[in-house]
Amino acid sequence: MRKLAVNTFLSLDGVMQAPGAPREDVSGGFAHGGWTVPYWDERMQQLMIEALSRPFALVLGRRTYDIFAGFWPHAGDAAEAKPLNDATKYVASRSRPALSWSNSVLIEGDVVEGIAALKQEDGPELQVHGSADLIQTLLPHGLIDEYRLWIFPLVLGTGKRLFADGTQPAGLRLVHHEVFASGVVMGTYEPAGEVVTGSFAE
Repeated sequence: MRKLAVNTFLSLDGVMQAPGAPREDVSGGFAHGGWTVPYWDERMQQLMIEALSRPFALVLGRRTYDIFAGFWPHAGDAAEAKPLNDATKYVASRSRPALSWSNSVLIEGDVVEGIAALKQEDGPELQVHGSADLIQTLLPHGLIDEYRLWIFPLVLGTGKRLFADGTQPAGLRLVHHEVFASGVVMGTYEPAGEVVTGSFAE
């Protein structure tokens, strides 16, 4: 059985939409694409490259797949290009798109069942990058084993959120964190069961 990890850039108010470029995802009239770029530094880049140096496969929604497939095969000598191009890409889509990026595989049938089956196989870690809509599909089914969240010091107000309306309450356990000079906080969290409540007044 293999782990499924979500890797996501977030604003302080939980928005994950279009972190990398102005036209990356303008759905819903989102006007702040590229909001992570001013905060990026050498240490963050180093950690990203280290994360891609270990074996992994990608699980992507259709929109994120199209963005990645339009960029990484043409990224030349960028350190991230080879591991991303070499990795198996499992793609969730309601249609049957032509998957031109190397090593791409369409998840056939029900997406939840397909990803659950992938987790039961032997193989490298499964990583979800971006793919806000896909994550909303996975959350209620307990298929996410780890959240690797890069939290940026800004508020966006609108946009697609990691934990959108309808998310089921759940506890999380912080297992690793790092703070960068730009003010970005990277935290790795694992599911920790149900929400536990208490009272300071009793």
